[in-house]
Amino acid sequence: MNATFDHLVVAAATLAEGVDWCESALGRTPAPGGAHALFGTHNRLLRLDGAERAYLELLAINPAATPTRAAPLRRWFDLDDPALRERLRAHGPRPIHWVARVDDIEAARAAWLAQGIDPGPVLTASRETPRGLLQWRITVRDDGARGFDGLLPTLIQWGGIHPVATLPASGLQLRGLQLAHPRAAALNTALDAIGMRLRVREGEALISAHLHDGQQDLDLLAKP
Repeated sequence: MNATFDHLVVAAATLAEGVDWCESALGRTPAPGGAHALFGTHNRLLRLDGAERAYLELLAINPAATPTRAAPLRRWFDLDDPALRERLRAHGPRPIHWVARVDDIEAARAAWLAQGIDPGPVLTASRETPRGLLQWRITVRDDGARGFDGLLPTLIQWGGIHPVATLPASGLQLRGLQLAHPRAAALNTALDAIGMRLRVREGEALISAHLHDGQQDLDLLAKP
């Protein structure tokens, strides 16, 4: 089994706020993304150079859409959680989660179930983009919850084209992703089970992405 970093999820109260944050914090305007009918969300994307098929996703609830994933099922990445929504309104966009790309999502999910970790069922999803239809399979719990306070990655398996293939180069390099969690040992065991080499250190729950724009380091640091 093989797993690798796919993308970092930066949530925002509105997509416009997410774009403003990206331009201010990173000096880049994210490319057009699309809408996720299943969850009633939409996004913008920023390619991360220096890593194989990696990107940053600016994600927000789409006020003009109703999820086709009907209640009581909830949106992905805890976007229906009142506490997270309030943090985004009060403090602005923030990295909240990350997604791992796998070559066999059913096998990866089974490996976690064997450890007592339920990442949720495997869903088939898609979204229209200015460049065509993207399709993927992804694990999402019925309650929409992120595992291990957002530090356990969502699993994704892309079908056909990967979004990075049509994103413009950003000149922004991903130098590393560092994670911390009070249950680091259990989280590292889960990552080992899917062939993920990334390590988690013991400590308060934290996501830290180290970026470089060719002239200076830019660190994104957040409690998810």
